[in-house]
Amino acid sequence: MSSIKLGIDVLLEENLDLVTNKKVALLSHASAVNKEYKMTLELLHEHPDITLIKLFAPEHGFYGTAQDMEAVSDATDSLTGLPTISLYGKTIETLTPKPQDLEDSDVLICDLQDIGSRYYTFIYTMALCMKVCGKLKKRVIILDRPNPLNGITVEGDVLDPNFSSFVGLYPLPVRHGMTIGELAQHFNETQNFHCDLTVIKMQGWQRDMYWDDTGLEFVPPSPNMPSLNAALVYPGMCLLEATELSEGRGTTKPFEWFGAPYIKAKDFAAHLNALNLEGVYFRPIHFKPSFQKWAGIECHGAQIHVTNRNTFKPYHTGLKILETIIKDYPNDFQWREKPYEFVTDKPAIDLLTGSNAFRITHSKNN
Repeated sequence: MSSIKLGIDVLLEENLDLVTNKKVALLSHASAVNKEYKMTLELLHEHPDITLIKLFAPEHGFYGTAQDMEAVSDATDSLTGLPTISLYGKTIETLTPKPQDLEDSDVLICDLQDIGSRYYTFIYTMALCMKVCGKLKKRVIILDRPNPLNGITVEGDVLDPNFSSFVGLYPLPVRHGMTIGELAQHFNETQNFHCDLTVIKMQGWQRDMYWDDTGLEFVPPSPNMPSLNAALVYPGMCLLEATELSEGRGTTKPFEWFGAPYIKAKDFAAHLNALNLEGVYFRPIHFKPSFQKWAGIECHGAQIHVTNRNTFKPYHTGLKILETIIKDYPNDFQWREKPYEFVTDKPAIDLLTGSNAFRITHSKNN
């Protein structure tokens, strides 16, 4: 069993006075569990000295059943009977909690499992809650959790604020190297939220730890983040969301499998391997997504195998994959043109890379 004491455990064992005799709202999800696999929701709801009055849910819903960019409605929690307010509805306005939804609570506890990439929306749900709580003078308690990709390695360009969106609300590198508690402190300071913020730090976590060094079980925080392997490649492979290529959604290996019907798998994998990218090998594969892009149609492409995670650069690798596809299949490759994360006036690739530089450099007219 892990020797790490998570933020939820430290709160209940050492900082209970912060929530005793307080009306508590909880921003969390089902993957926020302690080392005995019990949800933070259950631990707080069952505690005799804690009065839990309401829940807030990020993208995918509290129990992680909704797909990416799928609107989730407010509901009554089936386990506790508490009202659950969705912070990922049909409009951009639903991403921010209404002041009246927080006015009846004394403190907001946030326990969310992040995966260490700028695109992952949970950190911005947290930030927008902090922003509202700052205006309402409500205390926010962040229960810290490990960054699965370690707390040292940083990679990728810092977001240009002109390309801010829900996959990059504030300037961060793509692989940011911070825990969710550290991100909360960073946002509070750099964005002037003036939030009464308390971060309950972990005990026993070391910055050089990947998730499998922690001794904790990886509980998928979203439907297409099933494993540490998916999280390792996500900072680069998420870029494929900005194209009409399949990034493996609708398969058993999201973000590890990728391709399209027009790709010649063996040649494509060989071209990628010829780049001699560090810490990675590409194996030709054939797959048929069950939903989303190319659903029910056989695709051809590659599986990304991380052979050395200490030298592997996921974001750089993702860019090189796109460059190779654009070069090999210029007449077939297409950028995503549909709205992306509530944005209609900027291409998805610009939102993900954090500027328009990559798209312009690799446009068909160049």
